[in-house]
Amino acid sequence: MLGRLDRAGRLISADPELEALQREAGSTLGQPLALPQIAAVAQLARKLRTPVSRPALAASTDHDVELWVQATPEGDEIALSLEGWSIRTPSGPRLATMLGGGSDAETGGARNEWAADEELRLISLSPDLAELLGVNPDEAAGQPLTRVLRLEDDEAGEMPLISALAARRGFSGQRARSRADEARSLVLSGEVVTAADGGFAGFRGSVQSDGTVPAAAAPTRAAAFDHALDEVLRSPLDHIIESAERIVERADGPLRSDYASYGNDIAAAARHLLSVLASMNEEPAQAPHSIDLAALSAEAVVMLDSSAEERAVRIEIERSDALPAKGEERAVTQILVNLIGNAIRYSPENGRIAVSFARIGPTASVSVHDDGPGVAAADRQRIFERFERAHPNEGGTGLGLAISRRLARSMGGDVTLDSAPGEGARFTLSLPAA
Repeated sequence: MLGRLDRAGRLISADPELEALQREAGSTLGQPLALPQIAAVAQLARKLRTPVSRPALAASTDHDVELWVQATPEGDEIALSLEGWSIRTPSGPRLATMLGGGSDAETGGARNEWAADEELRLISLSPDLAELLGVNPDEAAGQPLTRVLRLEDDEAGEMPLISALAARRGFSGQRARSRADEARSLVLSGEVVTAADGGFAGFRGSVQSDGTVPAAAAPTRAAAFDHALDEVLRSPLDHIIESAERIVERADGPLRSDYASYGNDIAAAARHLLSVLASMNEEPAQAPHSIDLAALSAEAVVMLDSSAEERAVRIEIERSDALPAKGEERAVTQILVNLIGNAIRYSPENGRIAVSFARIGPTASVSVHDDGPGVAAADRQRIFERFERAHPNEGGTGLGLAISRRLARSMGGDVTLDSAPGEGARFTLSLPAA
């Protein structure tokens, strides 16, 4: 089923089924699209200037229609493709719309609604929720959910939303605070949205005020989630290491030398991932020993050489004598890999990354400076929070900087950022000098 919207959001052409829904909603061809969820997908595609596919629900006079909407920008117009048309009879009050903006008759009077895709990017906020959070709903569309809400751990140190995202299931009881008003405590709940092919497509849900949790008492522990992630990933990584070592040893028969070398690289990478897991739920030794920041930085650069080559990024490391510092070798290596890896990810093709060293008074430091897009002032603190990224479209888990800062501070140091949009970013790891 096809349709087309002009630059003003008017439905200028439509297959019979879509035109019938438009008429039942009280509008006609040539008038603004009167189906809020489909219109919201089109609006998001226009804003992002890229094709957007989302599930939607359209309300007819005596039934609901579930369908899958793809909106594709074509010049000033939006081409609509609607698939998976499924008719169902509403049971009780109509299902609250996923994308907001409908009338009370269509939404059943539901309030404070939100919807996000599989990467937790906001599809929409209902007008009342946007007002509650102090944001413009049109500007919020396409942004990470965590750009408007700061998620908090519960008493068990878990985040129900993050656990639900991993398990592809609904959730309730996710505590959060509005970034525009940190004193406002909220509770999120959500249900899974299924794509036309049966896959996971995101969440839709509601938000309630929670006056029972004062801001100062909000729990911050994350050990339970870290331990669960460790349990899920450790066994597969152990198996990968075992299999890779069999390749290296040619235990299953003759093998070309270059293939055996690949096995060694795989085993080394898997062991590094195990150290990442360990760094997520273990603190460094209570008595840090003397390390060489310059030597560990050089090792981290070697580990990431292939990633830099793939993006044609040049890493220049300052020549330096030994730079003694107090720390834990594995933790420092993990921090450096995170910082240099991020610099590679955000550097443009043929970009340059500079690694430099300094000792000022009782502090030894290493800085990683890229010529990528930089970080806006409003985001410089946010990106050090768990599951946050400076540029969501670039991928990543949003854990690297949070882990890096936690490890650095546990060794008596810190990870800091100096950046401006368009001028690259300079991340600095500082530790007590030895």
